[in-house]
Amino acid sequence: MKLCFTDSFQCLLRNRNQSPIPEVTWDSGLKEMNETWKGAIACLGVAVFFVMTIGIIYWQVVDQPNKNWILRGRTSGLIWERRSHSLVLQTLSEEKTLVEINVGNFPDMEQPFVKNLCWLNKTEFCYTWDATADLEISLEPGPSAGTECYRINWTPLHCKVTLKDCFSMTNVSWYGGASIRAQRWPLNNVNTKSQPFVISNLTKNPTSYGSVLEKYFLGSTGVTVTVAPDVPVSLSVESNRHFCLESPSSIAMVPLQYMVCVSQNITSAHQEVGSQLSEQERRLPDTDILGLPIWRHYKASDSAAKMERGLRSFFNRLKRHHLGEGLIALNEHSTMLLSNADHMHLPMASRKMHALRHTRNLSLIKPLKFSITLSPYTSINSQLFLMSLQEGKENYWLSLQSKFDSHLTPLLTKWKGQFSVRLNVTNDAARTWYMDRVSLLWQRLGAQYVTFEGAEGNTFAEQAIQPPRELEGDKYIGMFALMAATLGNSTIISAITRSNHLPLFIQMTPLQSDWSYAGLKGIIPSVLHYSLLGYNFFIPDAVGGTLANDFLTEEELYIRWLQIVTFLPVMSFSTPPWVCCDDWVLNLTREYIQRHQDFVVPLIVKFSKEWLSWGHPIFRPLWWLSPNDPVTFTIDDEFLIGDEVLIAPVTEQGQVQRDIYLPGEGHTWMDTNTAQVFDGGTLIRNYSVRLVEVPVFVKAS
Repeated sequence: MKLCFTDSFQCLLRNRNQSPIPEVTWDSGLKEMNETWKGAIACLGVAVFFVMTIGIIYWQVVDQPNKNWILRGRTSGLIWERRSHSLVLQTLSEEKTLVEINVGNFPDMEQPFVKNLCWLNKTEFCYTWDATADLEISLEPGPSAGTECYRINWTPLHCKVTLKDCFSMTNVSWYGGASIRAQRWPLNNVNTKSQPFVISNLTKNPTSYGSVLEKYFLGSTGVTVTVAPDVPVSLSVESNRHFCLESPSSIAMVPLQYMVCVSQNITSAHQEVGSQLSEQERRLPDTDILGLPIWRHYKASDSAAKMERGLRSFFNRLKRHHLGEGLIALNEHSTMLLSNADHMHLPMASRKMHALRHTRNLSLIKPLKFSITLSPYTSINSQLFLMSLQEGKENYWLSLQSKFDSHLTPLLTKWKGQFSVRLNVTNDAARTWYMDRVSLLWQRLGAQYVTFEGAEGNTFAEQAIQPPRELEGDKYIGMFALMAATLGNSTIISAITRSNHLPLFIQMTPLQSDWSYAGLKGIIPSVLHYSLLGYNFFIPDAVGGTLANDFLTEEELYIRWLQIVTFLPVMSFSTPPWVCCDDWVLNLTREYIQRHQDFVVPLIVKFSKEWLSWGHPIFRPLWWLSPNDPVTFTIDDEFLIGDEVLIAPVTEQGQVQRDIYLPGEGHTWMDTNTAQVFDGGTLIRNYSVRLVEVPVFVKAS
């Protein structure tokens, strides 16, 4: 039954399939068509892929925006500009460029910045570049509501990576950093090769960085750049192009870290950031020295007796010319002659008494006001050094440790032509011994002030020796300044960094006896530089310059130099006026000393209170009153004392007239020579200045 049913069903199906339309079989035909279409489809896919690749490349190279925002604050933001490999800080409202930072860590090829790896945090940007370095940028709260800061941190990912960021000078004038041999203002006109950003001895290394240094830069667009203080960095400056910060290439994989802050203008930027470089309480040095002209007595003598007689004779000469109320400055050689240093050994009580018993009769110099000069160096031929070795005090000097045992070998260096050793300021016992010796000498001689020189330079680095961690960079100078300040507020020092809160006077770098920026023309740029970094209490180089160690005989240079230092904290002389010039110049010198005491000293004392409270400089550039006036950004031959007095000396040889710019729109200025009143924002052309005159304007409103 089942079989019959099946057969009947199949027959029925055969009958139903019969049709006048012929049956078509698709199997073989479909197979042939698939082979043809497969090739076509493959070609089409390759074409589509090629077009997409070209499109992506076009988007990356041509069509992609050249600038991409990576961080935004309230009023400013950071942009990545891919073609120039630059970070650009701009205002959000006007899209005004504040600073452009060329990132030198990238290969010379166009490649876009990839997405922010810290995208969940809107105040941070993170990126790893080509397995070379990590970049972290964070938006930081500023010191006030009107200031925004960006912390930038580059970290190398393997050894021998050099990190380098360059800050453009296009439409930006820059200030700050370090003093140099021929000081310029702004530093756009400076050229220095890349070298460690530390203080060196300019006498030994004229192209290095000089006696006052802070890792702080101020731009005319209202930006500041503050480099991390304890991270080693090199600095180079290419005139009118950029200055560059560069990390050393070493196995230590040193990072490059700095903070960029932006404020409303250049004055507010410095008030908010630069004036607060030191967070410690500021203290005033002894302001009595302001009214005392300093007379340098560096006449060579071969005995203490000759030295005392020469000193007394010089003092009598000053009195005879009515210049006796001043301070006579003795150099280190003269100080050692007077101290009878052979009796000044390690500080044991019996030796102190021995030294006092063998003191010379100093009655000839006791009535004089004078300063002595000391350094942390000691000749290896001195009895002082030999005694320290006999008593096992090698660690009182900077030393090298033996590789085989714990034996110390004092590190030899040269100081003023002699092989010497240098005080180990990291050793508590050595510091105590040294300061006891200084205090005893100060007491014996009856000096009013003590000058310390020779703190600049890194003894290890100068000899290509890796310094111990506690003495890397400028740490020696910082520790020496702290030690010197323990004497009180009657101390003068020749080099300083990160110590503008200490009650110290700073001795300015020696200058050439000429009209160049290494001579007279560099005085005002140096004044503005020192004061901007918080070192308002400085002693300028002596009238006429001291670098050549010769007496000055050029009358015009002497007078123009005298006119500038009259308006600075202290008037200093190396060439006596009766040696340099005619009697009328001697009379003029007396007049300017009196003017300094009666007019300038009260002004400095007044504005020193503002420095104590707010950290504002006493000696100010013209842009302090006109922060949005580009004319003021490059004026390097005028300066302000506070907000009240403008000084415009002559700095060109043979010049008897000059242009003078008066800042501060809305202010009025009175010419003290003519009593004529001018509006702020005025350029006075061809102002007449006779040789005996210096233009001085006081603010009338």
